[in-house]
Amino acid sequence: MNKSAALDQTVQNNTSELPQENVSLSARQTEHSAMNPDIKKPILFFDGICGLCNSSVDFALVRDKNVRLFYSPLQGETAKQLLSEEDIQHVDTVVFRPTDGNHLYRRSAAVVRLLWLLTFPWNFYGWILWCIPLPIRDLGYRLIAGSRYRLFGKHETCRMPTPEERSRFLP
Repeated sequence: MNKSAALDQTVQNNTSELPQENVSLSARQTEHSAMNPDIKKPILFFDGICGLCNSSVDFALVRDKNVRLFYSPLQGETAKQLLSEEDIQHVDTVVFRPTDGNHLYRRSAAVVRLLWLLTFPWNFYGWILWCIPLPIRDLGYRLIAGSRYRLFGKHETCRMPTPEERSRFLP
């Protein structure tokens, strides 16, 4: 087994054991997942024009030392293929799609999933955040998301990854 395959297997094993806060996928999304068998890592979908979202992706890139995640803007082609129209239109949420592609995690549940895949101490903070009841976590998430453009700015275009980051971004 080559190094990449071993890493993908480790990510798959690690993410399958995490507690489930999820939303089932529609038949359309499952069909798209089956059409994209090459995507073997979790994907974090984010609002590509949001200053806070871009800063959060930059934060995750630095702390994703094991290269366990792909990143894709909600405005991109990958999101159009793998997410429902409703998910794409609600750019006020981050969407986490695990390796199996059978569930989607939104808002604070997506943030928790992201943190679990990062290096210590961020993965530990994810577990602490997970202990807070979902409605309370999502309330906090929605308060920040509702004013994110005003507080952190809005870009006219999606961020361009550096040459080193390019392989970690999906169109």
